[in-house]
Amino acid sequence: MSIDWHHFTPWASLSGGILLGVASALFILVNGRVLGISGILGGLLPPKVGDAGWRLAFLLGMLAAPLVYGLLAPPGFIQAPRIDAGFGTIVIAGLLVGLGTRYGSGCTSGHGVCGLSRLSPRSLVATLAFMAAGFAMVFVVRHML
Repeated sequence: MSIDWHHFTPWASLSGGILLGVASALFILVNGRVLGISGILGGLLPPKVGDAGWRLAFLLGMLAAPLVYGLLAPPGFIQAPRIDAGFGTIVIAGLLVGLGTRYGSGCTSGHGVCGLSRLSPRSLVATLAFMAAGFAMVFVVRHML
């Protein structure tokens, strides 16, 4: 195994992790809710009275943040991600992830970030299952297909 030093970004990754941790902690302290994206999105289907506003604002902020960053970042600073999959594969993968979050009662942000920080045994099992499934899928796609 070798490290792709050109794409190795420890400081950006550390900064992103710190921001995610601080945002999750502030969200639970201020709102008393876990910062799980699937739960926030799922709460809109069907929406509860008086609950849809903050959920929509949160989701719109998630969509707007990369656009604002793209406008403010220096030219040439942002590299477009390379996705080695077709549109159909991405759609199927997204549907499978959505199905998995329903069966797992949450997503990686809800279980992996917020649940583990609260020492939730259920979140530990869910996160281990997410990671094992991800490792297995990468192995199958890269080495067997």
